[in-house]
Amino acid sequence: MTWENRSLLMEFVFLAYPSHSELRVLFFLGVSLIYTLIISGNVLIVVAIQTEARLHTPMYYFLGSLSAVEICYTAVVVPHILANILQSEKTITLLGCATQMIFFLGLGSADCFLLAAMAYDRYVAICHPLQYPLIMTLTLCVRLVVASVVIGLLLSLQLVAFIFSLPFCQARSIEHFFCDVPPVMHLVCAKSHIHEQSVLVAATLALAVPFFLIATSYAFIVAAVFKIHSAAGRHRAFSTCSSHLTVVLLQYGCCAFMYLRPYSIYYPKQDEFISLVYTLGTPMLNPLIYTLRNSEIKGTLGRVLTRNYLSQNN
Repeated sequence: MTWENRSLLMEFVFLAYPSHSELRVLFFLGVSLIYTLIISGNVLIVVAIQTEARLHTPMYYFLGSLSAVEICYTAVVVPHILANILQSEKTITLLGCATQMIFFLGLGSADCFLLAAMAYDRYVAICHPLQYPLIMTLTLCVRLVVASVVIGLLLSLQLVAFIFSLPFCQARSIEHFFCDVPPVMHLVCAKSHIHEQSVLVAATLALAVPFFLIATSYAFIVAAVFKIHSAAGRHRAFSTCSSHLTVVLLQYGCCAFMYLRPYSIYYPKQDEFISLVYTLGTPMLNPLIYTLRNSEIKGTLGRVLTRNYLSQNN
């Protein structure tokens, strides 16, 4: 079945939302609170890095870019989730589902590539400190950020185009909160290993390749740190990487479970919970992890909030 002979207004129905009114209210309040924390935390990080000259370094440029991408990443699905909680009919058109999936997967993949770029930045800083200013120029940082977003969106576009070129069964009920790959693939009637393998290849490019680059960078970092003779020097080197490594483990733990597996293995309820973790939990925890472990970010955020408070009271 092709796009030409099917209606773009064909609708899917989401089934994961709670049916009881009390649970809907609690779910709406919980998602709203978390989304507010995500937006405010990431916006504060972007503002702090923009306004503080001391933070105009490659490491913080990548951190600000990661926060900006996560603001867009959550905006793709969370407002739609909130709207569906309040609506009696929780539907989305075929075109709307494809569009949502393109940007959700594309920005999620961009997150993974940005984490790889941040690992490379830490590798250069620790393994080649004297050459760091020459290697990690502003031009290179901008190119890495742009490449992360463009590659992520291109991979997503190809994957979504392939998925939505497949024939869907008559049942169009999605056991999920939004259009994600596993629940939508579960509606495909053409069950074959070729289709599954094609999706797994795209997921591998978006997840396994950046993870391999991150693991390689940290292998060199660990080898370099153990060559440092002083305990204080080793602690300082590891402390600059600990926040990034924590975020990597959170991000890849959930995403690998969801996407690096055969789509014939499908657990709706379990997948719904895990999707909320990487859609809401990880973007909320990232600002906390980076600010709690970074004295410069904490100090800058304190000054930004103090200036805003004083300006409002003058």
